[in-house]
Amino acid sequence: MSTTATAEKIDHLVERVEAYSAWRGTLSAAVAELRAWVRNQDLGDTQADQRLEHVLNLLRDDKLYVAFVAEFSRGKSELINAIFFAHFGTRVLPSSAGRTTMCPTELLHEPGTPAALKLLPIETRKTGTAIAEYRNFPEEWHTVPLDVASAETMAEALSHIAEVKHVPREEAIALGLHVAEDETEIGMRIAEDGLIEIPRWRHAVINLPHPLLEQGLVILDTPGLNALGAEPELTLNLLPNAQAVLYVLAADTGVTKTDIQVWHDHIGSRQEAAGRGRLVVLNKIDGLWDGLRAEDEIDAEIARQARETAETLGVPEANVFPVSAQKALLGKIRNDPALVARSRIEALERALANELIPARRAIVRATLGGDMIGIIKTLRAILAQRLKGVYEHMEELSGLNGRNMEVIDHMMQKVRGDKEVFERSLQRFQATRSVFSQLTNALYGHLALKSLDTVILETRKNMTESMTTVRLKECMEGFFRRTYETMEAAARQAQEIKLMMEGVYRKFQEEYGLANIKPGGLSVARYLREIRRLEAKHEQYMRGRKLVLTEQQVLTRRFFDSAVSKVRAIYKMANRDTDQWLKNILSPMEAQVREHQIQLRRRLESIKHIHQASETLEERLAELETTRDTYRAQERELEYRVDAILQRLEEREPAMLAEAVAN
Repeated sequence: MSTTATAEKIDHLVERVEAYSAWRGTLSAAVAELRAWVRNQDLGDTQADQRLEHVLNLLRDDKLYVAFVAEFSRGKSELINAIFFAHFGTRVLPSSAGRTTMCPTELLHEPGTPAALKLLPIETRKTGTAIAEYRNFPEEWHTVPLDVASAETMAEALSHIAEVKHVPREEAIALGLHVAEDETEIGMRIAEDGLIEIPRWRHAVINLPHPLLEQGLVILDTPGLNALGAEPELTLNLLPNAQAVLYVLAADTGVTKTDIQVWHDHIGSRQEAAGRGRLVVLNKIDGLWDGLRAEDEIDAEIARQARETAETLGVPEANVFPVSAQKALLGKIRNDPALVARSRIEALERALANELIPARRAIVRATLGGDMIGIIKTLRAILAQRLKGVYEHMEELSGLNGRNMEVIDHMMQKVRGDKEVFERSLQRFQATRSVFSQLTNALYGHLALKSLDTVILETRKNMTESMTTVRLKECMEGFFRRTYETMEAAARQAQEIKLMMEGVYRKFQEEYGLANIKPGGLSVARYLREIRRLEAKHEQYMRGRKLVLTEQQVLTRRFFDSAVSKVRAIYKMANRDTDQWLKNILSPMEAQVREHQIQLRRRLESIKHIHQASETLEERLAELETTRDTYRAQERELEYRVDAILQRLEEREPAMLAEAVAN
């Protein structure tokens, strides 16, 4: 295995990923320290502790996703070899003429587990179970150990990814795979024996120790259009979650019709900002190195192809990177800087680093920022309430100086009365919780997976019985309409809960001077947008399509594999978000109510002790001053810890590193 200067060619990418990993680590440490401090100071409750644990889990499980997408024979796997695995000194991922990557492949690192290739059999498509669920059942996967000390042995083991099998047409259709009728059509091919050639594996996971993978990078290597359309988790889960997508074209073929189709259906249409996080790679420029033309002529031809590619796909020309993956890999293995430079791979590597890390940082900020702000507001409110109670109690006791026992007795009765009134208010609060529970049950009713499964079964039955394309379309439209309306009903129910809680918050704030914290809302807008997007995608797919009876099963299967499975995943996410929101909406109020109750009890006990002459007024005031100073110190310590977290959350990459990468 070569560890020469060839590996140093990706140092800028390694450094950026390592810097990101270090940033994530320091942020996680700051949150963990805050959590431990909150526990030690008895500032939080179970809900606050769970929210901080949720933030820590998000940071611990955070991954950087980069996806490589291309039609067959564009040199995609070779590009991955060139960028990430040249230091092995050989071609690691299978890469040759024709179809090599026959199933979606994830490259990652699982700490504490041996290096291995895990393969999910194609037959699992018949079960209707998503790949994500199969991850919990290791016995369903075929595992091949990887010897990382021998690049040749490892490359041989990884060749399993490209395995195919020949099955009857009926079997391919039953698996939900589209069979191409001729060479011009995209789909599974008819082999020489008259059977259909299909992938042997549905999905592959390569667990491999690697400097980048160990820092949380996940590489997704996808097969061509047919597989993109046939495996919904690719287009609906994995690709949208990628911080960077490299779309690989070939300079010798140009932008083909299928290239354009893949781009618009699966990649380019997903971005609000043109080209953000999406890089186009024009591979195989070494085909222009024919030895008959001058370098400036070759450069002009490459520039023309890059310009035309950008215009065709509608992306900035700066997002198109002409490269030779094969020559880049060869140059790195041979430690030939001139060949590596001519391959133009370094510009792509810099762009990948510049897209990948900022995009992921922005997502982490957006995801964690809201959670942390909510937690911080609650902690600040608790401390403010404690200080307010101490000051009021000190003022109360200071007014007793020189007063007779009758006045002290009267004050004790007043505090006792305040406590009784507040406890009656708590009874009303408990009654409100009963209403809250009823509204919550109604909200969960709208999002219930059991109800959705009933709609799914009805839709499947209706589609199976449909004999025309029009009827199939009506069934699809009905499914989207019902799920959209149900999600809208959930949004209205959530708004009703929010308005009710705002009233409860406002009443306690007005009557007892509790901190003014407004409960947050539950947004389902992104789920509604995703359902609409899925509907538009299927409308586009069905437009102009005439139903052939033999296609009915294929169309139904495709619809359920893509749209229906994704809608079910959307509902699962909505239920998780709802769980978290319902916990958070009550937590700040419950914390403040509990604190107010404790303060009233302390005031009553303090005056009672003075009334019983068990301690002097001066002693009690001195204790309160000590308590006040403790709370002030806690406030300062909280702000110090909060600043540490917010500064880390918002900090950008070091200027020196960014400048080094730019150069």
